Amino acid sequence: MKVKLSRTEITDRERAEEILRKEGYSTYLWSDPAGTYYPIHTHADYEVRWVLEGEVVIGVEGKEYLLRPGDRIELEPQTPHWAKTQKGVVYLCGSK
Repeated sequence: MKVKLSRTEITDRERAEEILRKEGYSTYLWSDPAGTYYPIHTHADYEVRWVLEGEVVIGVEGKEYLLRPGDRIELEPQTPHWAKTQKGVVYLCGSK
């Protein structure tokens, strides 16, 4: 699994945090305004992005994943990826 996408219906921050913490993730809330772009990069840890509001597109290995509220994406450590927003986004981040 380099990428795992889950379409949950959970957009409540407390509930999403509880789930991620039970899975061993440290969490923090993040937001990006419309027009934000992060070029290709990696993370040293397992990473989760769980969208609470708005939308974000994450690109991994030539595929683009459009994440909307309730969507969760997991990336293995050192997975090259990029991200961009057109509408802005609020998401919960998890690392372990």
